Amino acid sequence: MIEVPVYNTDGKQVDTLQVEESLFGTEVNCDLVKQAVVTYHANTRQGSAKTKSRSEKAYSTKKMYRQKGTGNARRGSRRSPGLVGGGHTFAKQPRDFRKKLPQKMRQAAVRSAILAKLLGGDLLVLEGLACTEPKTKAMAGVLTNLGINRSCLLALAERDSNVYLSSRNLQDLTVRITEELNAYDVATRQKMIVTSDAMKQLCKQEA
Repeated sequence: MIEVPVYNTDGKQVDTLQVEESLFGTEVNCDLVKQAVVTYHANTRQGSAKTKSRSEKAYSTKKMYRQKGTGNARRGSRRSPGLVGGGHTFAKQPRDFRKKLPQKMRQAAVRSAILAKLLGGDLLVLEGLACTEPKTKAMAGVLTNLGINRSCLLALAERDSNVYLSSRNLQDLTVRITEELNAYDVATRQKMIVTSDAMKQLCKQEA
């Protein structure tokens, strides 16, 4: 069993939650988490880089000047890669960098990433988070009370527009609902805050 501290919005620990680590896997699969992160990066690449090759340059193929007797270096076509305005030798072409990761592997990667946060003491449960109006100052105050001054992931049980609006101007805070959690977001944030309702959902889903 892993003991997870439960805090209120004032930064005071009010309880301790016992979490069965078998719900998130018996051990962290680092290789799988890395594969999921690499896949995420690859799928965000645009892949639209394009340069012209020799065949795509609109120049004559006529030899620029005779081979000998001019004192200059030998030159052939104006399209030569060695000349300004010539085509590239190995021209870049648009390509698709996307990688595929099966659903079960994606889900297992998320579980491993969450387990790593649990074992490392970087996950805490937050109780009583309620934004009645969108106020960045209020959300920043919660993070300050919790002593979080680095990148952080906030997991919610359901969409809350006030929480999203209160967090969007905080550069190091990312808000996700439990259904949207992915290994990249969990692994690349230093801390993870999970609301009490979201924690119940996560334990229920993994069970």
